[in-house]
Amino acid sequence: MAHSLKTRQGTKSSGHMNLFNTKVYTYKKNMNKLLSTLLMLAFANLTFSHDSRNRAHNEQNKTAIKKARLKEATVYTSGVQLRSNLSYNAVKGLNEIIIEGISPSIDPQTIQVSATGNVIILDSKYSLFYPTHSTRDNSSETFKLKKSIRLLNDSIEAKGYELRRLNESIAVYNEAKNILQNNGLVKNKGKVNDSIDLLKEIIEFYAVKMNKINEKVLDLSKQKNTSNKGLSKMNQRLNRLNENLKKLGQSGRKQDPIPRITISLIAEATTNGEVTFSYLSKNAGWTPLYDIRSKSSEEKIFMNYKAQVHQSTGLDWKNIKLNISTNNPYANKTKPELNPWYISYRSYRKELKVRNDNNKLYEMTTVPSRAITNMGYSYKTENDEDEAINANEFTTLTQQLTAAEFKIDLPYNIISNGEKHMVLVQKSELETNFKYYAVPKIDASVYLVAEMLKIDELQLIPSKANIFFDGSYIGETFIDPTSMNDTLYLSLGKDPNIAITRKLISSKCKEKTIGDKIEKHLAYSIEIKNMKSSEVEVVIQDQIPITTNTDIIIDKINAGKGKLKARTGLIEWKTVLKPKDQKTYDFEYRIKFDKDKQINI
Repeated sequence: MAHSLKTRQGTKSSGHMNLFNTKVYTYKKNMNKLLSTLLMLAFANLTFSHDSRNRAHNEQNKTAIKKARLKEATVYTSGVQLRSNLSYNAVKGLNEIIIEGISPSIDPQTIQVSATGNVIILDSKYSLFYPTHSTRDNSSETFKLKKSIRLLNDSIEAKGYELRRLNESIAVYNEAKNILQNNGLVKNKGKVNDSIDLLKEIIEFYAVKMNKINEKVLDLSKQKNTSNKGLSKMNQRLNRLNENLKKLGQSGRKQDPIPRITISLIAEATTNGEVTFSYLSKNAGWTPLYDIRSKSSEEKIFMNYKAQVHQSTGLDWKNIKLNISTNNPYANKTKPELNPWYISYRSYRKELKVRNDNNKLYEMTTVPSRAITNMGYSYKTENDEDEAINANEFTTLTQQLTAAEFKIDLPYNIISNGEKHMVLVQKSELETNFKYYAVPKIDASVYLVAEMLKIDELQLIPSKANIFFDGSYIGETFIDPTSMNDTLYLSLGKDPNIAITRKLISSKCKEKTIGDKIEKHLAYSIEIKNMKSSEVEVVIQDQIPITTNTDIIIDKINAGKGKLKARTGLIEWKTVLKPKDQKTYDFEYRIKFDKDKQINI
């Protein structure tokens, strides 16, 4: 019985324990589910927040304002092509890049854009952005300035009252001083029987009072001087504050517009890369300048090809790559076309003023029966009607002109101020032949001339050239490579070691009259001597007269060993003179003309 009771009691206790454990298990299970749910919600919320931030970040990255870096400038004879680049970040979808740092003198029609990275450029456009500072941006600074001005005005007003008090005090002491000085006793205007003691007292009183007054006036004057200096500084500071306030107000109202280039591009995924763009600006250019240098000890000619570059594009060129081009992008590149050339009778207009029934004045014309004229490119009668213009008539064949471009491998800094900067383009040794030329009819001297060959291969532009010989400046010349001649002749001066003379041969010069004609026979002798220690090649030039008058006859021409050009009358001798060598050349001719007339010979 007792055992059964214990068994029932044990079973009951065990049942309570199992129930308790079941409740605990259920509680833990529910808590685990709750915690799992909370963790999942927290993770979802975190993921959503992260995605939201990413979307916001991506939306923000779709439009970006970038500052361009100027890298290269190709300067033309008129204008410049500026090339800049910048890095970018793009997100999936449509992106917009706003570029600043552009020249205000940009030619928008010449913008060219390229980019690296997995993007497609959709569009590029130019615009002007007009910035203004909002009131919110400068209200704090304006408030501070106005408060400082108000406090400073109060200080200036107080300083003014202080100066007024000092001036009034000084005036009072000066008046007391005048009263004391003008007293009758002090001026000895008292009675004769005044005692000596009284006089002593007056003098002592006057000395004490005057010293005190002078000390007080001096002390007040020092205070006044200090106050004036302080007031002056306050006024200067007040002027500065007012000027700053004025500038702040102007900056809030208006600023210079900012040129921008906006590039639209589309990306298949988040990417980055580099954008390169270029455009033309008219506010730059260059002019050529040549230095031709030679030495007497070396039979060589060197040419320094220089460019005077100027720019006022609104951008300072700092450490950029500079190119010099002989092209002019603004020059006409269109080949001219010839239209049919029609001619007809010229219409001479004779105006007749006629009044009709309504008393209105009309003009009438009459046309002569025979008159012909050049009507230019085309002719159209009054009865012809204008034909419709076809689209193909707006299409023209453009032929690009050839040009040379010199790339300079040095970084250049050129400020946008319009000043000229000298840039060395290239230095060339010219293929040169040295010859001596003499024209003894005009000058009894022999000139050293350098014949510079193949000038057309240097891609020069017409301009002046400075000439230096043995390091000394001897003058300037003009180089025109557009001429058909590819040889440039450069005179280097006289050579005193080659002597030349031209004389009239009297024994052969005769003049006689035959009928109504005068026959005049002329003969000349040219003598040249080489006093140099080296061999020289000399070209001697002279001439015989030519005429277009049939009454004047020039015949019996004997140019000797010279070569005569009949059309111009030029005679030329080419000779080689060895050291100390001497040669003589003669020529002669006869002239017939009317005896009653004079000729210029």
